[in-house]
Amino acid sequence: MLIKTSAILISAGLLLAAGNSSANEAHGKASNAPHSKAKADPSHWSYEGETGPNSWGAMKAEFGLCSNGKQQSPVNITEAYAQDLEPLQFQYQESKTTIQNNGHTIQLNYDPGSFLQVGNDRYQLLQFHFHTPSEEAIGGQRYPMVAHLVHKNDAGQLAVVALLINQGSSDNEILKKLWEKMPANHNETRGYDEIKYNAANLLPSNRSYWTLMGSLTTPPCSEGVRWLVLKNPLYVSAKQIARFKKEFAMNARPLQSLQQRAILDSN
Repeated sequence: MLIKTSAILISAGLLLAAGNSSANEAHGKASNAPHSKAKADPSHWSYEGETGPNSWGAMKAEFGLCSNGKQQSPVNITEAYAQDLEPLQFQYQESKTTIQNNGHTIQLNYDPGSFLQVGNDRYQLLQFHFHTPSEEAIGGQRYPMVAHLVHKNDAGQLAVVALLINQGSSDNEILKKLWEKMPANHNETRGYDEIKYNAANLLPSNRSYWTLMGSLTTPPCSEGVRWLVLKNPLYVSAKQIARFKKEFAMNARPLQSLQQRAILDSN
């Protein structure tokens, strides 16, 4: 059964108006971001200019899929096929806080022992990180931010859960705790054994999702990644969105062609 997702999400587009305005402003300010240093190193990719997404595929041989791949991410979700899909079962445990500014995003490295179960497939949560605006678009609209929760199974295959982030009226308590420890320097990692949290508390109670096969959204743009995009967003305050943008004004790859892929809808 074909679901016209764009029609379903008209109200979501209205909610995103403020976020899209901020995203456009961020593009204008990107030239002042620390990533401008990348021009001194032709092998160091970035989100703008000579080392931006249009150049990734030519920067190194191992980045070739960034320009030649057939299953690249992110994509615009405008229609999907309703299927009786396996539910997402998040078996997450508490983790100590290990927060990293890797020069491209803020990344939270997660303690071993937390898993995502999809049918008979089991993936361990490795880390999650953030992009602004959201890399995925829903009915042509991008959210102010997205969190990507990266998992790997025993065979080395990746599954990434995309948690869309919209602007709400109040702070998210977990992000409030994490943002206070955010490193400002690139390639800086801070660890806090005494500060623990559970990533499951970021997830919506309704775990319906869209899914397709895709790629990493950063070089080397490796394909064969299982993408699971949660339909229901996380709400955070405008202040928390602005805090992330202070470090990374824009770190989202442009939308990629869907090619021959079908997007499946868990409903």
